[in-house]
Amino acid sequence: MADQISVTGLVGTEPKFSTTQNGLDVLSFRLASTHRKFHRETGNWIESDVNWYTVVCYRGLARHAAESIGKGERVLVHGNLKVRDWDNGERSGTSVEIDASSIGHDLLFGTSEFTRRSHSIQSAEDEESEQELEPELQPA
Repeated sequence: MADQISVTGLVGTEPKFSTTQNGLDVLSFRLASTHRKFHRETGNWIESDVNWYTVVCYRGLARHAAESIGKGERVLVHGNLKVRDWDNGERSGTSVEIDASSIGHDLLFGTSEFTRRSHSIQSAEDEESEQELEPELQPA
């Protein structure tokens, strides 16, 4: 079972969109999340350490996010958290990745406009996923 996580932060790199040889659309970008606290005595916000995440999404979400978000924008990301240790012989570290199930602009800092895509534009694979998620919306 994967850990679910929701993170707000800044898109730290230009999102990279690609399509695999099997036709799977993929989008990835780095997300910087800074914890902030309000310091009452000074009346200022104090920022602490930055957590960096690699965000990856697939299929329709990848296509829509590629058209909607860019570097420097504040977003909300929800998905499965994956933490892995790595070692390439010269260096080692830990990678922290979010397999995103939803992404949106953080409306605390600005406005956004939503455009719903028609079902005729979606691929058959996306429609199957949507049917699995929303069976109560399907005709009887």
